[in-house]
Amino acid sequence: MVFVTTPGAEAAAALARTLVEERLAACGNVIGPVRSIYRWKGSVEDEGEALLVLKTRSGLFEALKARVLELHSYEVPEVIALTVAAGHGPYLDWIDNCTGR
Repeated sequence: MVFVTTPGAEAAAALARTLVEERLAACGNVIGPVRSIYRWKGSVEDEGEALLVLKTRSGLFEALKARVLELHSYEVPEVIALTVAAGHGPYLDWIDNCTGR
């Protein structure tokens, strides 16, 4: 699973659609709005965003990250992968099938 914050739901949906069409992700869930409070360039920011949760294979992370960095509007976008320790076998197979395996 890969988390990517975006400036809003439409940006997250557009990014998800591209990554799914390119088979870098099987699915993208747009969650939001979320409120992000973070330090940036010496000040504390408080912004509305959307969170994109992507399902992919670990072997595709570097390609997916590179594509997100090409498409994202942020100077330093969040692209964080979390390992799935276990899951429903048919769902995990579906992810593999949708991402070209």
